[in-house]
Amino acid sequence: MLRVLDVERPEPGPGQVRVRVALSAINPGDMFMRLNSTPQDFQRVGEHTGRIPHQDGTGTIDAVGAGVDPSRVGERVWIWMAGAGHPWGTAAEWTVVPSEQAVALPDGISDELGACLGIPAMTAHWCLHADGSPRDRTVLVAAGAGAVGHYAIELGRIAGARVVTTVSGPEKAALAKAAGADLVVNYRDADAARQILDGVGPVDRIIEVSLTDNLELDLAVTGPGATVVTYAAQPDDPTLPVFRLMWSNLVLRFALFLTEPRDALLRAAAEITAALREGALTPLPVHSFSLDDVAAAHEAVENGIIGKAVLDLR
Repeated sequence: MLRVLDVERPEPGPGQVRVRVALSAINPGDMFMRLNSTPQDFQRVGEHTGRIPHQDGTGTIDAVGAGVDPSRVGERVWIWMAGAGHPWGTAAEWTVVPSEQAVALPDGISDELGACLGIPAMTAHWCLHADGSPRDRTVLVAAGAGAVGHYAIELGRIAGARVVTTVSGPEKAALAKAAGADLVVNYRDADAARQILDGVGPVDRIIEVSLTDNLELDLAVTGPGATVVTYAAQPDDPTLPVFRLMWSNLVLRFALFLTEPRDALLRAAAEITAALREGALTPLPVHSFSLDDVAAAHEAVENGIIGKAVLDLR
């Protein structure tokens, strides 16, 4: 249950910074954590027991803990994995995070763009790079108008990949094309696989959001030795055609942001920030809600809103 409460302002511990939150972004994973948390998952937050939701956001550092350079006070930052392992997510006026998880926003980057990053952009980076550089490879991004898909297209192009993506309609196709996809295909078309093969040839890597729904299409367009990386779970697990996977020597990888190697997370944060400096990343459509409307914001995400829902705490 979501409730808006007054709690004591957190203080940063050693190695932490406190951030005055501007925007708190909402991801589908926040729905999962809210719906699947048990009392054993909760911690003390002031006088209350629970968890402040959301992992991503933007804001300004206003205090630092021991061991953190005091010059960081006043720095605008984008935040990743704020609520992992402790109760202070970004759905609050202040949050505390390890210093390295509050990354300096380059000059001229909006709060809206910074808030769109976090889990989506870092998941996209891991899926692109977990099996080596995607340079000169053909990458298929499922759901190119989604948050992870959007940044997989942009980061893939930055890394030197040819990127094809699937979508479900014209509005989403326009978003994926604007992100820089070389080819956009409606996966509902009966000849979707033929469009991909004729347009770019067999693909080397697939970044998959729904393995259960898309496995047949994936198998139809992969080349020998390709990798399928799936980063989202569905209610029904897929039935794997093992021999068909073996025949093409395919690699099936499962990716979860929360258990991604720490060095990979730090590399992703650094390379995403470098891309921001180059002006190579763009925001998704942003839909703003007040903190008091957090339940409506969660409902919008559950209903599949196109773009990012954020809480505006400015």
